[in-house]
Amino acid sequence: MSAQQIAEELGLVFEKQTPGYLNLCIRSGNLLYSSGHVSTLKGKLGAGVSTEEGYAAARDCAAKILNSVWNTHGSLNGLRVIKVLGCVNSAADYNDHHLVINGASDLFHQVFGKTGDGFHARSALGFASLPTGVAVEVEAIFEVIA
Repeated sequence: MSAQQIAEELGLVFEKQTPGYLNLCIRSGNLLYSSGHVSTLKGKLGAGVSTEEGYAAARDCAAKILNSVWNTHGSLNGLRVIKVLGCVNSAADYNDHHLVINGASDLFHQVFGKTGDGFHARSALGFASLPTGVAVEVEAIFEVIA
């Protein structure tokens, strides 16, 4: 089954985007760079927002990234996930950032394969705040392989 078919079976929705202030995904050579995509969930991990809620928020960010990639590439087929950067709005003593960003990585693994094209490098970082108070922001780089 193709990456596009898997994503659709997972219930991901792909909708045309209207260009805005920034490019949500741009191609340079054989690479696709996404902008940071923010969660709908607002709040601070470790101060009212649970790790499980953060995980779901990171997955939400990854789904938004896939929609932007689809808008730029026309499909999720023929892509490999190269790098993921996850930013977590967190309390100073919170230290499970990696478990939150697993929400994004796990979705990419489901769609592209954990040991194949979805096996990526990643950073998961904590921040004192994120734009508009969102809980999570994620960006990703994809390689066009076909």
